[in-house]
Amino acid sequence: MKKIRVLIVDDSVVIRRLVTDILTGDPGIEVAGVAANGRIALEKIPQVNPDIVILDVEMPEMDGLQALKLLRKGYPRLPVIMFSTLTERGATTTMDALALGANDYVAKPANVGSAALGMERVRQDLIPKIKALCGVREPLRLSAAPSAAPALMNAKRSPRAAHHGQQRIDIVAIGVSTGGPNALAELMPGFPSGFPVPIVIAQHMPPIFTRFLADRLNGKTELTVREGIAGAELRAGEAWIAPGDYHMVLGKTAIGARIELQQEPPENSCRPAVDMLFRSVAKVYGAAALAVILTGMGQDGYRGCELIYNAGGQILAQDEASSVVWGMPRFVAQAGLADSVLPLKQIAGEIIRRVAAGREAAPGRKGETLGHGYLRR
Repeated sequence: MKKIRVLIVDDSVVIRRLVTDILTGDPGIEVAGVAANGRIALEKIPQVNPDIVILDVEMPEMDGLQALKLLRKGYPRLPVIMFSTLTERGATTTMDALALGANDYVAKPANVGSAALGMERVRQDLIPKIKALCGVREPLRLSAAPSAAPALMNAKRSPRAAHHGQQRIDIVAIGVSTGGPNALAELMPGFPSGFPVPIVIAQHMPPIFTRFLADRLNGKTELTVREGIAGAELRAGEAWIAPGDYHMVLGKTAIGARIELQQEPPENSCRPAVDMLFRSVAKVYGAAALAVILTGMGQDGYRGCELIYNAGGQILAQDEASSVVWGMPRFVAQAGLADSVLPLKQIAGEIIRRVAAGREAAPGRKGETLGHGYLRR
């Protein structure tokens, strides 16, 4: 099999050596070249013909953002992973880079205890992303999950009732990973200010990054978008993003649901995990839940979708063509759990249509609270 050729761009000799050592330890990857800044990197790309670029954010002469702008003009389809610091400045710059066309990012390790642990953290994060962005598909094998019953990927699913898709929806739950910030930036502006149900989102991201993601999305949509707060009541017209390094789950209240934050062990190597959020959504809302699984590598969200499916809820999955990595939605779609598999540009409209159809088919009583906040008029 042809090895994946990587160009490493970082002004630190130590970081270039560390990343080189990590990548050359994988038999499917080779380091095609290194560069100390963006200008040198742009000169090297036609020389070494990389399959993917690892691009530092802060560098002399030409930083990562400047290099990315020029790289995208000449190489619009060349995958780029930003290598950023776990700081507010690093998070802001990474969000800028994703908006400019970077495919993903990896955070440099901080406060991990030792150089060996730092290298292992980078290896676990970086290598799967390189392979996923270069088209190496993971097999459809489910890992063990102590909190969910095992299921076969090709198990026969119960046929949906004729009225399915018309039942009432009281919550929209979204799971997303690689390519998520840009996918959410395209999805969220499609919702109107009077959207009658709350939205909860699990996006795989570290601390600090999720707050900046929420702030950016809040400026792009009519909805109110915030990072999850423990104890916050869910209300219509609001969207909540799970904070980095916390699982966000929902708890039932007398009038609806509230947010709970946990630091239980990671699931599917993720915290926040989509499965954790979706399990709680299935428990609190049952058949009144609509789950949406978007672009991302891995299988996080599959078992949560299975629980929502079994509870009678509805599921949408993003299609392969519009996904940066068709991993998470692929598991759901190929298991027969998705009611529809759609391009990203159609998903907001389909969510709105299903929410409206459920309310027309199952109208509430006068004065009933819709989506825990909006009164029917």
